[in-house]
Amino acid sequence: MKHVHSGKVRDLYETGDGLLLMVASDRISAFDHVLEPDIPGKGAILTQLSLWWFEQLADLVPNHVVDRGPDLRSVLCRKLTMVPVECVARGYLTGGGLLEYRRTGAVSGVALPAGLEDGSRLPEPVFTPSTKAPAGQHDEPMTYRQVVEEVGSDLAEQLREITLAVYRRGAETALERGLILADTKIELGWDENGVLTLGDEVLTPDSSRFWPKDAWSPGRSQQSFDKQFIRDWLTSPASGWDRASDTPPPRLPDEIVERTRERYVEAYQRLTGNTFTG
Repeated sequence: MKHVHSGKVRDLYETGDGLLLMVASDRISAFDHVLEPDIPGKGAILTQLSLWWFEQLADLVPNHVVDRGPDLRSVLCRKLTMVPVECVARGYLTGGGLLEYRRTGAVSGVALPAGLEDGSRLPEPVFTPSTKAPAGQHDEPMTYRQVVEEVGSDLAEQLREITLAVYRRGAETALERGLILADTKIELGWDENGVLTLGDEVLTPDSSRFWPKDAWSPGRSQQSFDKQFIRDWLTSPASGWDRASDTPPPRLPDEIVERTRERYVEAYQRLTGNTFTG
């Protein structure tokens, strides 16, 4: 197979019949840096969880999956021409959305009530798209009007409807399992027949924030099943790293690696009900 692309986490190979083999590595990134060491089993967890979610979402939007790959980390999929917009839905306020809200009282141009805190539930889920920045640069929030200007009104409405539908299905499913889905990012593109299709990964701890429902308490940083655990360590005095400097992040301690792996495994098992054995 021909190697066609390597991202921070995934590697893509083209098969002889024009399909793609997408392989999720065990690499983990934060603050636009790929960190060391890898998180054992992370690639298999992301791939298997995405495959499970693609099945749960099949009645809402078609996906790019053709077949499972030769190992737990890989999936055979159709090529897509990706939409030039990051499609994000939020049901709770945190992360970059919280920072923007504190500056403007809105997220991606959507005005929100006053007095919201870190972890506050929003009155209803909102579509908060962003740009797709080149490697090494940060995505920037987009208003819905800017999305319309970028892709046209018909496609903009489709992106919003699909993103919110995926979020709502994900949030309902997670809540049944004692988890809150705070927000999620999905990737959409057109297949060879021009059908808007869900691609990449979906509703994993790398593309979404999951919180344990019984520990949720607005007004503080929430317990999380995503990379926030690593972000918190990197920005703590324990890491000794200055994010504003030009120096790369330090190597992750064994304890942080193991606790991160445990969070990924727990997310997979709580959502799917399956035991992870990879």
